[in-house]
Amino acid sequence: MSDLSIRPPQSVIDKTATIKTTNQKAEQDEKLKKVCADFEAVMVYQLMKTMRQTIPKSGFLSGSHGKDTYEMMLDQHISESVAHRGDGLGLQKNLYNQLKAKYVK
Repeated sequence: MSDLSIRPPQSVIDKTATIKTTNQKAEQDEKLKKVCADFEAVMVYQLMKTMRQTIPKSGFLSGSHGKDTYEMMLDQHISESVAHRGDGLGLQKNLYNQLKAKYVK
């Protein structure tokens, strides 16, 4: 018996490989954007946490057990909101541009 397997033309194979490569680059690009935004959120959280420590304790609300937890959750929410809106504070954009040039090819 003869081998009658049907093969697609080479141009179709090349286009399929290009599409896969393009999709992989787009996925890497999106992952990198998310990582940069998450990193900025962590940095903003640490900034807010440090700023909050500079506020003198007045004693008015010092007896509240949930105050520290509430402030931590509030700071986390604010930092994530800032980082995931647009370009955030600009740190993620600069970080993204530097890392993209190095890792996403």
